[in-house]
Amino acid sequence: MANLPPSPRKRLGQHFLIDPNLLRKIVSLADIQPTDSVCEIGPGGGALTGLLCQSAQRVLALEVDPRMVEFLKTELAEYTNLNVQEQDALKYPFDQLSPSTIVVANLPYNISTPIMFRLLEAQQNITRMVLTIQLEVAQRLVAKPSTKDYGVLSVMVQHLADVKFGFKVSRKCFRPVPDVDSGVVRLDIRQDAQENREDLAHFQRTVRAAFGQRRKTLQNAFRSAGLSDQSLQQAEHVTGISLTRRAETLSVQEFRNLSRTFPSF
Repeated sequence: MANLPPSPRKRLGQHFLIDPNLLRKIVSLADIQPTDSVCEIGPGGGALTGLLCQSAQRVLALEVDPRMVEFLKTELAEYTNLNVQEQDALKYPFDQLSPSTIVVANLPYNISTPIMFRLLEAQQNITRMVLTIQLEVAQRLVAKPSTKDYGVLSVMVQHLADVKFGFKVSRKCFRPVPDVDSGVVRLDIRQDAQENREDLAHFQRTVRAAFGQRRKTLQNAFRSAGLSDQSLQQAEHVTGISLTRRAETLSVQEFRNLSRTFPSF
């Protein structure tokens, strides 16, 4: 790029990844083909955007900062396959993305989780996601049962996607330098786990109820969430899952089995 982008704004959580080798690794991890459509969230100064435009057929870049939008439209004008829009990822209708879109994003730390949930709700239109997020969050995404990082986020994401940890990114690779390191993860949407909003919401309620009082047994946690003893006994009988266990010991499949057995609550 010939010109420098506007200065990052702290209130927007802007930290720009400046290491060209890491940018290329992100594109490689996304496995973008010349016929693919890509949605980039938070393009910032466009260092990654240009590489995406060179790899994909179409790139939709969603940027909340109007200064960056104008900069990108000027600096990357050569890329006719780029559509830059001033949009807030917390409000954007991701269910309107083109089918089989690949999402690539450097997510602000403070809003990464709600954006991930919004993307997962639009699972029908997304093939995979490659996300640069706070390292602690990345570790939670890939956590296994019976570990300290395993929780609601782990189960919800692994319910809908096959999650792979790509690589760690030192805080020194960003400008300005954040307080923590980051991690890049790849989420491949599972075609066998497609769910409508109602079923997904029910599954989420089940998982949140289980982890709501982490030190309690599942039986006590679900009772506190309003499920009757009769419903709990029925679920235990049908699934074969002992509700004297605690939430962090259950696999994602066991959570699926319980959710399908429970009535709405």
